[in-house]
Amino acid sequence: MSSLLEVKDLKTYFFMPDSVVKAVDGISFEIEEGEVVGVVGESGSGKSVSAMSIMRLIASPPGRIVNGEVIFEGKDLVQMDEDEIREIRGNDIAMIFQEPMTSLNPVLSIGRQLTETLELHQNMSKNAATEKAGELLSMVGIPDAHRRLSDYPHQLSGGMRQRVMIAIALSCNPKLIIADEPTTALDVTIQAQILELMQNLSRELGTAQIIITHNLGVVARYADRVIVMYAGKIVESASAVELYSNPKHPYTLALLGSVPRLDSDEGRTRLEAIEGAPPDLGNLSEGCSFAERCRFAVDTCYTEAPLLKEVDDNHKSACSRVYEIEELSSAAGISE
Repeated sequence: MSSLLEVKDLKTYFFMPDSVVKAVDGISFEIEEGEVVGVVGESGSGKSVSAMSIMRLIASPPGRIVNGEVIFEGKDLVQMDEDEIREIRGNDIAMIFQEPMTSLNPVLSIGRQLTETLELHQNMSKNAATEKAGELLSMVGIPDAHRRLSDYPHQLSGGMRQRVMIAIALSCNPKLIIADEPTTALDVTIQAQILELMQNLSRELGTAQIIITHNLGVVARYADRVIVMYAGKIVESASAVELYSNPKHPYTLALLGSVPRLDSDEGRTRLEAIEGAPPDLGNLSEGCSFAERCRFAVDTCYTEAPLLKEVDDNHKSACSRVYEIEELSSAAGISE
């Protein structure tokens, strides 16, 4: 069975006056129908730019997709003209942006922002679109939904606004939803409600999801598979269970070590810090981008860039010392 989405060697660069910023530098991955994939990494690792590239929303200038393919249901989104990609956006592929207050139009009612999509992509009449909009708000857990259609974004709480964003994303029954930090600025209780809602809707409707986040707890609970990005590249990819139990890249190990755990032993209450700062994407070195911050780096790490390769069943890593990771982490006193 072919994948729903297949990204092949995607490169998105930003051409600045004094440098070329390689925000996404040759990533490849696939997503199956109904699968939930988490994309994690520090700020600046290329997560959001990858999503915007898939949606063809990169501002040009200065940004440009310089290489690669994004195959969705057998068609390359990169090669489509603007009219063709407009038919895909919001219809077959929907996106939930980071901050709903800046994503929703403040001068349009919630109802109009829902009905606009339905009228455009589903060719619904005004009355039918209004009825469907009310049903969508009910589906995402907004009480007294039909009455709230006349409300404006500022009249809703942060959690309610995010539910509206999910309703808009679901309005045309998309096959894929890309959620870019869907719980940003929400308290932990509302975060859990939003993520449970998305998971339930994915199960009920069979919609595939890409959840972009820096919260490893989110992907541990909700993702089937995890992609770890660093400096515009994928450095590790595995099922969520395998990645958390058997990480195969020093960066993944460091990320996991920085997360508080309820099951940690009494002697391991101190969180591990990742020393240094992410590299300048406009001035990357020849070797591994993580070498300067990696406690396991050797001389070759600074001169040779490791390739992402399969090291176990459906488990890929880009590290020249990948087969030593378990031994090295044990020697350093790091527990997964």
